[in-house]
Amino acid sequence: MAASRAQAPTPGTLAVTGDPDADLLVNSDPLALLIGMLLDQQVPMEWAFRGPWTLVERLGSLDASAIAAMDPERFEATCREKPAIHRFPASMAKRIQDLCEVVVAEHAGDAGAIWNDGASSEDVAARLRSLPGYGPEKTRIFVAILAKRFGVTPEGWESAAGPFADDVPRSVADIDSPQALTTVRAWKKAQKARGRTKQD
Repeated sequence: MAASRAQAPTPGTLAVTGDPDADLLVNSDPLALLIGMLLDQQVPMEWAFRGPWTLVERLGSLDASAIAAMDPERFEATCREKPAIHRFPASMAKRIQDLCEVVVAEHAGDAGAIWNDGASSEDVAARLRSLPGYGPEKTRIFVAILAKRFGVTPEGWESAAGPFADDVPRSVADIDSPQALTTVRAWKKAQKARGRTKQD
Protein backbone atom coordinates (compact mmCIF):
# COMPACT_ATOMS: atom_id res chain seq x y z
CA MET A 1 0.00 0.00 0.00
CA ALA A 2 1.11 3.56 -0.54
CA ALA A 3 3.00 5.51 2.06
CA SER A 4 3.06 9.27 2.29
CA ARG A 5 4.75 11.28 -0.44
CA ALA A 6 7.50 12.60 1.82
CA GLN A 7 10.45 10.22 1.63
CA ALA A 8 13.68 10.21 3.58
CA PRO A 9 16.74 10.87 1.40
CA THR A 10 18.41 7.66 2.57
CA PRO A 11 16.46 4.60 3.69
CA GLY A 12 17.16 3.76 7.30
CA THR A 13 18.44 0.58 8.89
CA LEU A 14 15.98 0.13 11.76
CA ALA A 15 14.90 -3.47 12.30
CA VAL A 16 12.44 -3.32 15.16
CA THR A 17 9.06 -4.80 14.29
CA GLY A 18 9.89 -8.25 12.99
CA ASP A 19 7.70 -7.43 9.98
CA PRO A 20 9.58 -6.53 6.76
CA ASP A 21 6.76 -4.30 5.47
CA ALA A 22 6.44 -2.42 8.77
CA ASP A 23 10.21 -1.97 9.03
CA LEU A 24 10.42 -0.76 5.42
CA LEU A 25 7.76 1.84 6.12
CA VAL A 26 9.49 3.41 9.13
CA ASN A 27 12.79 3.29 7.23
CA SER A 28 11.43 5.11 4.18
CA ASP A 29 8.60 7.35 5.37
CA PRO A 30 9.48 10.19 7.76
CA LEU A 31 5.92 10.52 9.06
CA ALA A 32 5.85 6.80 9.87
CA LEU A 33 9.12 7.18 11.76
CA LEU A 34 7.76 10.09 13.78
CA ILE A 35 4.56 8.20 14.61
CA GLY A 36 6.45 5.04 15.55
CA MET A 37 8.63 6.98 17.95
CA LEU A 38 5.58 8.78 19.33
CA LEU A 39 3.96 5.43 20.12
CA ASP A 40 7.12 4.07 21.76
CA GLN A 41 6.09 4.32 25.38
CA GLN A 42 4.39 1.86 27.72
CA VAL A 43 4.25 -0.78 24.97
CA PRO A 44 6.88 -3.09 23.45
CA MET A 45 9.02 -1.43 20.78
CA GLU A 46 7.79 -3.88 18.14
CA TRP A 47 4.17 -2.86 18.81
CA ALA A 48 4.97 0.85 18.71
CA PHE A 49 6.90 0.83 15.44
CA ARG A 50 4.39 -1.46 13.75
CA GLY A 51 1.69 1.14 14.47
CA PRO A 52 2.35 3.21 11.32
CA TRP A 53 1.99 0.13 9.10
CA THR A 54 -1.24 -0.77 10.87
CA LEU A 55 -2.52 2.72 10.00
CA VAL A 56 -1.47 2.28 6.36
CA GLU A 57 -3.37 -1.00 6.21
CA ARG A 58 -6.50 0.71 7.56
CA LEU A 59 -6.27 4.11 5.87
CA GLY A 60 -4.57 3.14 2.62
CA SER A 61 -1.70 5.59 3.13
CA LEU A 62 -0.07 7.91 5.63
CA ASP A 63 -0.66 11.56 4.86
CA ALA A 64 -0.27 14.24 7.50
CA SER A 65 -2.90 16.53 5.97
CA ALA A 66 -5.46 13.74 5.64
CA ILE A 67 -4.92 12.49 9.19
CA ALA A 68 -5.05 15.99 10.64
CA ALA A 69 -8.35 16.62 8.83
CA MET A 70 -10.03 13.36 9.84
CA ASP A 71 -12.96 13.38 12.21
CA PRO A 72 -11.37 12.66 15.62
CA GLU A 73 -13.91 9.99 16.50
CA ARG A 74 -13.35 8.21 13.21
CA PHE A 75 -9.58 8.34 13.62
CA GLU A 76 -9.84 7.10 17.19
CA ALA A 77 -11.94 4.18 15.99
CA THR A 78 -9.27 3.42 13.40
CA CYS A 79 -6.61 3.36 16.11
CA ARG A 80 -8.79 1.39 18.52
CA GLU A 81 -9.74 -1.35 16.03
CA LYS A 82 -8.18 -4.64 17.08
CA PRO A 83 -5.30 -5.03 17.15
CA ALA A 84 -5.11 -1.51 18.58
CA ILE A 85 -2.09 0.59 17.69
CA HIS A 86 -1.31 1.14 21.39
CA ARG A 87 -2.51 0.09 24.81
CA PHE A 88 -4.01 3.61 25.09
CA PRO A 89 -5.45 4.05 21.58
CA ALA A 90 -7.69 7.03 22.36
CA SER A 91 -4.96 9.24 23.82
CA MET A 92 -2.49 8.18 21.15
CA ALA A 93 -4.98 8.85 18.38
CA LYS A 94 -5.26 12.42 19.61
CA ARG A 95 -1.49 12.80 19.84
CA ILE A 96 -1.01 11.48 16.31
CA GLN A 97 -3.57 13.93 14.96
CA ASP A 98 -1.99 16.77 16.96
CA LEU A 99 1.44 15.79 15.59
CA CYS A 100 0.10 15.75 12.04
CA GLU A 101 -1.44 19.19 12.55
CA VAL A 102 1.99 20.55 13.52
CA VAL A 103 3.62 18.85 10.51
CA VAL A 104 1.04 20.48 8.25
CA ALA A 105 1.14 23.92 9.88
CA GLU A 106 4.88 24.24 10.37
CA HIS A 107 6.42 21.96 7.74
CA ALA A 108 3.94 22.09 4.83
CA GLY A 109 2.91 18.49 5.48
CA ASP A 110 6.45 17.17 4.93
CA ALA A 111 7.60 15.36 8.09
CA GLY A 112 11.07 14.86 6.65
CA ALA A 113 11.57 18.62 6.43
CA ILE A 114 12.06 18.60 10.19
CA TRP A 115 15.55 17.17 9.69
CA ASN A 116 16.49 16.84 6.01
CA ASP A 117 16.84 20.52 5.05
CA GLY A 118 20.38 20.94 6.36
CA ALA A 119 19.29 22.44 9.67
CA SER A 120 21.67 22.51 12.63
CA SER A 121 21.44 19.85 15.31
CA GLU A 122 20.06 22.47 17.69
CA ASP A 123 17.30 23.40 15.24
CA VAL A 124 16.42 19.78 14.52
CA ALA A 125 16.18 19.06 18.24
CA ALA A 126 14.06 22.17 18.80
CA ARG A 127 11.69 21.19 15.98
CA LEU A 128 11.31 17.69 17.40
CA ARG A 129 10.82 19.01 20.92
CA SER A 130 7.93 21.17 19.67
CA LEU A 131 6.01 18.11 18.46
CA PRO A 132 3.17 16.77 20.62
CA GLY A 133 4.38 13.84 22.69
CA TYR A 134 8.08 14.57 22.16
CA GLY A 135 9.69 15.28 25.51
CA PRO A 136 13.42 15.73 26.13
CA GLU A 137 14.30 12.01 26.21
CA LYS A 138 12.24 11.09 23.16
CA THR A 139 13.85 13.99 21.27
CA ARG A 140 17.36 12.82 22.20
CA ILE A 141 16.59 9.27 21.11
CA PHE A 142 15.14 10.49 17.80
CA VAL A 143 18.25 12.57 17.09
CA ALA A 144 20.28 9.40 17.75
CA ILE A 145 18.02 7.40 15.40
CA LEU A 146 18.58 9.95 12.65
CA ALA A 147 22.35 9.79 13.10
CA LYS A 148 22.84 6.08 13.69
CA ARG A 149 20.20 4.62 11.41
CA PHE A 150 19.73 7.30 8.72
CA GLY A 151 23.11 9.01 8.46
CA VAL A 152 21.70 12.43 9.39
CA THR A 153 24.61 13.84 11.37
CA PRO A 154 24.59 17.63 11.58
CA GLU A 155 27.47 19.07 13.57
CA GLY A 156 26.81 18.71 17.27
CA TRP A 157 24.30 15.87 16.98
CA GLU A 158 26.11 13.96 19.72
CA SER A 159 25.41 16.74 22.17
CA ALA A 160 21.77 16.92 21.07
CA ALA A 161 21.40 13.14 21.48
CA GLY A 162 23.12 13.10 24.89
CA PRO A 163 23.90 9.61 26.21
CA PHE A 164 22.03 8.02 23.29
CA ALA A 165 24.92 9.04 21.00
CA ASP A 166 27.31 6.50 22.54
CA ASP A 167 27.87 2.86 21.64
CA VAL A 168 25.94 1.41 24.58
CA PRO A 169 22.86 -0.51 23.29
CA ARG A 170 20.45 1.65 25.26
CA SER A 171 17.61 2.56 22.85
CA VAL A 172 15.78 1.86 19.61
CA ALA A 173 18.46 3.94 17.88
CA ASP A 174 20.80 0.98 18.38
CA ILE A 175 18.53 -1.64 16.78
CA ASP A 176 19.44 -2.75 13.27
CA SER A 177 18.76 -6.48 13.60
CA PRO A 178 16.76 -8.98 15.67
CA GLN A 179 19.94 -9.69 17.63
CA ALA A 180 20.37 -5.98 18.41
CA LEU A 181 16.76 -5.83 19.61
CA THR A 182 17.49 -8.67 22.04
CA THR A 183 20.65 -6.93 23.23
CA VAL A 184 18.92 -3.59 23.83
CA ARG A 185 16.05 -5.28 25.66
CA ALA A 186 18.46 -7.20 27.90
CA TRP A 187 20.43 -4.03 28.66
CA LYS A 188 17.26 -2.13 29.60
CA LYS A 189 16.17 -4.99 31.86
CA ALA A 190 19.54 -4.99 33.61
CA GLN A 191 19.41 -1.21 34.06
CA LYS A 192 15.94 -1.44 35.57
CA ALA A 193 17.10 -4.15 37.95
CA ARG A 194 19.86 -1.79 39.12
CA GLY A 195 17.39 1.06 39.55
CA ARG A 196 18.86 2.98 36.64
CA THR A 197 17.35 4.53 33.52
CA LYS A 198 18.23 4.43 29.81
CA GLN A 199 20.22 7.63 30.26
CA ASP A 200 22.44 6.38 33.10
